[in-house]
Amino acid sequence: MAPDGLTFLGGLLLGLASSLHCAGMCGAIASSLMFAFSPGEAAADRGRALMAAQAGRVLVYVAAGTAVGAVGSTLYGAFDHAGANLFMRWAAAVALGWIGLSVAGFAPSLAGFDRVAAPIAASLRFSPTRHLNSDTGAFASGLMWGFLPCGMVYGALFYAMLSGSALHGAAVMTGFGLGTLPSVTAAALGVSSFRRLARTPNARVAVGLGIIALAAVSVAVPALASGAFCFG
Repeated sequence: MAPDGLTFLGGLLLGLASSLHCAGMCGAIASSLMFAFSPGEAAADRGRALMAAQAGRVLVYVAAGTAVGAVGSTLYGAFDHAGANLFMRWAAAVALGWIGLSVAGFAPSLAGFDRVAAPIAASLRFSPTRHLNSDTGAFASGLMWGFLPCGMVYGALFYAMLSGSALHGAAVMTGFGLGTLPSVTAAALGVSSFRRLARTPNARVAVGLGIIALAAVSVAVPALASGAFCFG
């Protein structure tokens, strides 16, 4: 497995879990931006505007993951490496496990941030970026979208901070961003099955247990753990 493999996989699972919990709100934002920057255009133009907005959002996630990963690396360097390695490995596993429990419904939900984000999200369609051309405006709005408060994003960023380096932090948030793409895109295009899936307890439990299993593997298997939390 590549050095960043497990951090990327953890981020990907978190992204898939986030898609389940926020498909409704994020799908509505994506749909609004898609039509705002391609009103009355062909399906290909709408798809391009949607992808431009999503690219802006994911870019913000990756940049934030890089930044917090660098912060975590700095903190790691200030302590004894062996002790800090062990502490950050366990802290990251605990954070990942807590998020998994939350997604599965066995711990308090992280969805409270959605209530804060809802009015901000509604204002995106009226933002100054609507005066830009379709691709540029959609991308700029996607950058704004990436800064919306979201409990799952903050959880992923905490995991990224404990990954031990800027590169690993970027890997976590790249996986996270890619994991959110399928269902958010489908929700924006009106595929109702993803919204129904988001309300299906069994699907949420399955994703949550997958995240918990990854947390356990990162601690229980030394070879994988050293790959996931390689601190140089």
